[in-house]
Amino acid sequence: MHLNGLSYAVAPMRLEDVPTVYEIEQVVFTLPWSANTFIRELRDNPSSEYLVLHYNAMTSDPKERSLLPRSMQRFFRTSQSDPHLLGYGGFWVILEEAHICTLALRPEWRGRGLGELLLVSLIERAHDRQADVVTLEVRVTNIRAQNLYRKYGFREVGRRKGYYSDNGEDALIMTTDSTVSAAYRESFQQLAARLGERLRSQPNLPPTKNSAQGSIHG
Repeated sequence: MHLNGLSYAVAPMRLEDVPTVYEIEQVVFTLPWSANTFIRELRDNPSSEYLVLHYNAMTSDPKERSLLPRSMQRFFRTSQSDPHLLGYGGFWVILEEAHICTLALRPEWRGRGLGELLLVSLIERAHDRQADVVTLEVRVTNIRAQNLYRKYGFREVGRRKGYYSDNGEDALIMTTDSTVSAAYRESFQQLAARLGERLRSQPNLPPTKNSAQGSIHG
């Protein structure tokens, strides 16, 4: 998906991103991965791919930064993490399947289509790595995420009983049809184009209030 003219950029996750990723992980998930897990994935798992989402308009220029809300100015002064990094996602490639293992976004940036942007980016990279289908697990109560996945052709194919150890909740197993088929590619490109239009139509400002916590995926 072309992001020309947008304030957002998607790039491969780097080791220096891990502290910020771990910070978001702890906020979003009730069963967070450790920082060492992300480090091992990046260093030692050639079957994995992780992406991060950046907000480029969050400037380092002190004069422009003074125009941001006071809460954001204070965050710049005190945070040891990267405030430009808004979210991340990753998948494992197993034979011809790409399994999305994580997808998360800072809660205060919800409602802008950025979780969808991460999902689109993951599907595109899976396609580039010649995965035929994309799969994932999602909590049965996470209707918001399920609706997003269904929009991109995921369908329920099974259920893992008691999959989440924090509360014994079941996980739905969801998968796409072949993402290399002409029908899927046409539908995917149309959805990605609409998402681009939506992102370009939004105000180019950081949020001023936090939204409710929770995950996009899982």
